[in-house]
Amino acid sequence: MHELPAPAGWQCVDLISDLHLQAGMPRTFEAWRHHLLHTPADAVLILGDLFEVWIGDDAADEGFEHECAEVLGAAAARCWVGFMAGNRDFLVGGRLLDGCGVHLLPDPTVLAFAGRRYLLSHGDALCLDDEDYQRFRAQVRQPAWTARFLAQPLAVRRQVATQMREASEARKRTQGPESYGDLHAEAALAWLRAARADAFIHGHTHRPADHALAPGVLRHVMSDWDLDHAQPPRAEVLRLTRDGMQRIPPA
Repeated sequence: MHELPAPAGWQCVDLISDLHLQAGMPRTFEAWRHHLLHTPADAVLILGDLFEVWIGDDAADEGFEHECAEVLGAAAARCWVGFMAGNRDFLVGGRLLDGCGVHLLPDPTVLAFAGRRYLLSHGDALCLDDEDYQRFRAQVRQPAWTARFLAQPLAVRRQVATQMREASEARKRTQGPESYGDLHAEAALAWLRAARADAFIHGHTHRPADHALAPGVLRHVMSDWDLDHAQPPRAEVLRLTRDGMQRIPPA
């Protein structure tokens, strides 16, 4: 597994996921922007689904995606920023990340910080009971599929993405969030053993909670962000310090 050894000087690490940034959610975007530009953390690790959808790095040449890229660049100039792909933004590539000074985090990654080893993942790869999604995930992560999709004009990609979002929302309305399943506990424990870690941090399921997988082994589920439509509004940062872990609101 990929390892991220925290430099000795790091005192604080912020983890966020599932912001699903889009032009129609300005309050969520502003909270994210403000946090990245004002957090005291030495590093901010984004564990997937930063964007509601990402259709290729050329989308960042203008509009809302360009604003997001500017925020990432400004944040990376003041602290270490890492990005892990989620199921909505797995097409984020080197052009965006390198241009913003953001570091790519493979899924999974082991963070070695303050004498502990934390296993980090977006989480979707371990939702094994959702067989339809796992088949879809395997298809779209193929290099040939990616190349064919990115070769299409930007307008066509936007249309395809809109159709996929509409299908996803329809599924959630008819089947509820439980239709996406949860992480497979035994598979999560196998990953933890391979990582030699006792804490698993992930997003994806939008069900923030702390679960005991085994004695002394915890799974920490991160919150999604929605300050525009959710009642009550949701936005949470998982902060690691040398004293432990806490859930806090954005800066």
